[in-house]
Amino acid sequence: MGIVKKLTAKSWSAENSASDDQHLSAISPHSSKIGLRLFLAIVTSLFFLVVAAYKMRMDLADWVPMPEPDLLWYNTVILIASSLAMEWARRAARRGQAQTVKLGMMIGGLLAITFLVGQLVAWQEMANLGFYASSNPANSFFYMITGIHGLHILGGVIAWTRSMARIGRGDDEDKIKLGVDLCATYWHFLLLVWLVMFALMIST
Repeated sequence: MGIVKKLTAKSWSAENSASDDQHLSAISPHSSKIGLRLFLAIVTSLFFLVVAAYKMRMDLADWVPMPEPDLLWYNTVILIASSLAMEWARRAARRGQAQTVKLGMMIGGLLAITFLVGQLVAWQEMANLGFYASSNPANSFFYMITGIHGLHILGGVIAWTRSMARIGRGDDEDKIKLGVDLCATYWHFLLLVWLVMFALMIST
């Protein structure tokens, strides 16, 4: 009778363990998406404060607008292409097209890295022309805005690297889909932020 109870108890534990695993796997994607949305809400608040400070600061007498490097236009096109590639990968993931997912993710990530390099080159061009961060408030905001945005792109590239590693290892399909979906969402968000910031800078 005791043996029967033990077996029953072990069976019950195993069933509950399997149920817990299924429950965790079910809520994990949902939790990840909620976590990303909360993070994006915080980042949105940060950039909103930057925009507000920019608008208030530019009304003061010592504000001297700096010319925006032409390279920023090319970088903007590159970031748009990167976001489109991520969306291509996300849609391919939903259709189960593994090779297209890999290709889209690869293109999207490499273009994002190219964007970062382009931003650094733009910084160098401005410095060579004598537009240093300490020279004028407008210059300081230019370096701050592009720098903060660049750091968030860099964070996205780190997440992209992890997703690419999962794809390379041939991990669980659901995990790969989740990673691709989160990357695409983040890329679209950073593109929108950049378009707003870029429009703000070229309008002054």
